[in-house]
Parts: sequence; structure tokens; C-alpha cells
Amino acid sequence: MTSVALATEDELSEAVGRRLLAGALHRLDAGLVLRKGGSGYLRSGMGKWCALAKLQPLLLLTDLDHGNCASALIRDCSASFIDRKTWCCASQSARSKPGCWLIMKPCQRLLGKNGQLPVDPDALRDPKQRLLQLARLARRDVRRDLVAEQGTIAAQGIAYNARLCEFVSKDWDPQRASIRSESLRRARRRIDELSARLSARRTNLPS
Repeated sequence: MTSVALATEDELSEAVGRRLLAGALHRLDAGLVLRKGGSGYLRSGMGKWCALAKLQPLLLLTDLDHGNCASALIRDCSASFIDRKTWCCASQSARSKPGCWLIMKPCQRLLGKNGQLPVDPDALRDPKQRLLQLARLARRDVRRDLVAEQGTIAAQGIAYNARLCEFVSKDWDPQRASIRSESLRRARRRIDELSARLSARRTNLPS
């Protein structure tokens, strides 16, 4: 199995990144893992990611603020970096994905049948808020983990990341989820392309 570096914003994004790598055309593994809270950490370290990618393939999973696009972020990097990495950039608000990629079956088993999953998750302006709305209709233990207690200033429940990370690692199916998400299909396609290049490189190495 080939290892790649994985740079993400938070714990949940890391779990999604690991799952996407494991489901690649030629399975990949997250070797070096780099994570801090927020996209600012990733963008401020652009020079470091460029240098790292010249030594090791890199998957950078981030969300984009309103008005930005993945191509603009990619233009900040050198051509050599672009050739050696995969970008998985969201096109909605900060923190909207991976939430967007998760609001689909089998997420219904986690959230219950009282709430209707969106037909087009990519079109949601704030998928995280939609997920929390659905969580308020879920069974008590899920609701307790995902939804902040009334009267608190927290945006989410104290076990939000832990519960969703467990869901991603055990139940989330990126292939099935990508049927309803063009952004996830593009992300998986780029990762498959990366895994194919790395597999071909291993095959061509002298014995």
C-alpha cells in the first residue's frame, strides 16, 4: 500500500480523507497526517505544502469560503506541486464539506427516518446546519451527541466529531455518496488518478 501525506482542517475532515484514500482505485494510506483547526492553517502553510509535495504525494482536503473556487487556490501553487498532488476543495462555505458529502444514505440510518435527506447536497448553502436540523429529529443518543444543549453558545454537540468520525469510518460509502454529489465525484476521480500514477510508478521501479 502506498502512503501519502494528508493535510486537513479538523478531525472530521481527516476521517473523510482517510476513507477516501482507502477507497481509491489503488488503495492509499494516510502516512504523514497534518491537521489543525480551520482553513487558515492550510492556506498560511502553502509554501510548506508545495515543498512537501515535491517529496511525497499530498492530499489536501479543505473547504472554500464563499466566492472562492478551487482553481484560484491551485494557482497559488507551483506547476511541479500541481503535478504531484490531489486537491479536494469544497465550493461552498467554510465547514460545509465534508458535511455535504455525509448528508445522504446510509446517513439515514444514523439520523433516522423523521427527516428528509436533501436531493442535491451540493446545492445546500450550509450543509452543516441542515445536518444539525436533521439530527434534532434523530433518536435521543444521536441528538445528544450532535446537537448543542439549549442555552449554550456551542454550535454543535460535544460529541459531534466523535459520532460523525465513527460513522465515516464504519458506515459511510464514498462511492454510493458520490452518486448524488458532483463535488465528491470529482474528488474521488482525482484521488483515483493519483493512485493510478503511484501504482504505475511502483510497477516501473527497477527490481
